[in-house]
Amino acid sequence: MSGDRPTAAGSAPGTGAAAPAASTAPRTHDLAGRGPDAHADLRARMRAAGRAVGPDGPLRRPRAMPADLVRRLFDVVVSGLALVVLAVPLALVLLAVRLESPGSPIFRQRRVGRDGREFDVLKVRTMVQGAETMGAGLAIVQGDARITRLGRLLRRTSVDELPQFVNVLRGEMAIVGPRPTVPVQVERYDERQVERLLVRPGLTGWAQVQGRTTLSWPERIEFDRWYVGHRTLRLDARILLMTVRVVLGGAGVERDGAAWGPPPG
Repeated sequence: MSGDRPTAAGSAPGTGAAAPAASTAPRTHDLAGRGPDAHADLRARMRAAGRAVGPDGPLRRPRAMPADLVRRLFDVVVSGLALVVLAVPLALVLLAVRLESPGSPIFRQRRVGRDGREFDVLKVRTMVQGAETMGAGLAIVQGDARITRLGRLLRRTSVDELPQFVNVLRGEMAIVGPRPTVPVQVERYDERQVERLLVRPGLTGWAQVQGRTTLSWPERIEFDRWYVGHRTLRLDARILLMTVRVVLGGAGVERDGAAWGPPPG
């Protein structure tokens, strides 16, 4: 799969379009602790992102088109069917999590979605209760002792992500799109990076199939920016097929490690 990865000077596979270079813009919008002002600033940057000009021309907010209706219909049908088919297996997984470790088997975390709207992303809990206040905090490191034995299996197989079909059904997420991230990271996005918020976040995305946690923070965001500017139904289908390969291969099981830590700079 590494052979499919676009580089700053290359082009993305199957598209013929150049992938953007990594962002060097300074992060002048560290909004931590600014309360409502942080959200106002983010909204202003979202409007600016919708008018931004990228290397391939104007990078505008994707308009509602037939392809978007197809995507949403696909999201609703797939997530609805998945929740019905997986209801019993998921219930058994939640029971097993509860028996192995005290606390709610569902983990909720505030994430940022399209246009900077916050929502609670749902996951099967794979760590001990209150793990975010222990050890490395929000960051996850290789061999993290806070991850339970069952949790490692759930993460390796991505079963812990299944509750996010509820987020998809609610319209907070899509099947394919940039992964949602935590507010403290979004507060530090520069003017280029905020462009990844122009579409719904997804269960899987272009960055995830290029290397999961083997990618650096800037690389992930640049892959997401490239996807926003070039997304098509054909590309979405390719991402889904590549996702199957990644999940079956079990690569990058500590996949949220770098995404939960603070961005550089």
